[in-house]
Amino acid sequence: MAAAEHDHPLFARFWKVVAPGAMAGRDRDTLLAGLTGTVLEVGAGTGVNFAHYPPSVAKVVAIEPEPHLREEAARHAARAPVAVEVVDGEAEAVPLSDASVDAVVTSLVLCSVTDQAASLTELQRVLRPGGELRFYEHVVAHRDRPAAFQRWLDRSGVWPKLGAGCHVSRDTLSAIERSGFVLGEHRRFMSGFGPFALPHIAGVATRR
Repeated sequence: MAAAEHDHPLFARFWKVVAPGAMAGRDRDTLLAGLTGTVLEVGAGTGVNFAHYPPSVAKVVAIEPEPHLREEAARHAARAPVAVEVVDGEAEAVPLSDASVDAVVTSLVLCSVTDQAASLTELQRVLRPGGELRFYEHVVAHRDRPAAFQRWLDRSGVWPKLGAGCHVSRDTLSAIERSGFVLGEHRRFMSGFGPFALPHIAGVATRR
């Protein structure tokens, strides 16, 4: 994909402001707890997660395709308690070799990848057998009316354009299972700002 397609300067400015509040610190701690070895973080954004990695992690490889967010992530990486390498990359073509990481982390990113199925296949490729996918994502509602509204927002093109490719009607949990991951402990909950709260999922899945 052309680099210009990942260049979203207005969204990047917005996300720098709201990213710290998009997930509670305790949720970031829970998402990353117990990780070890080499970890791939996909769509690292501004790098807010970096401060929450446990010392048992040897290295984090953080890929981020948006140049303004990647620059901010590099600043966070310099202050992180673990070694973090920030690189240009996208989920559909991770610049790592097969079975080279012990875990993959996605947080509020599988909504915006261009091809969700291809991305999840790629994440399985770079994970060692038995490696974990840790995820925290917003998803489509179970109830018909809000789900229909979410699908309308995505079809309109307005929301994806404003949100740098974000889609609010994706059934990400089903996509994770369809891709071949073995779903482990997970939860479904509402999170967001007042009337703009969205259904979310968080948990772990394992590569076969």
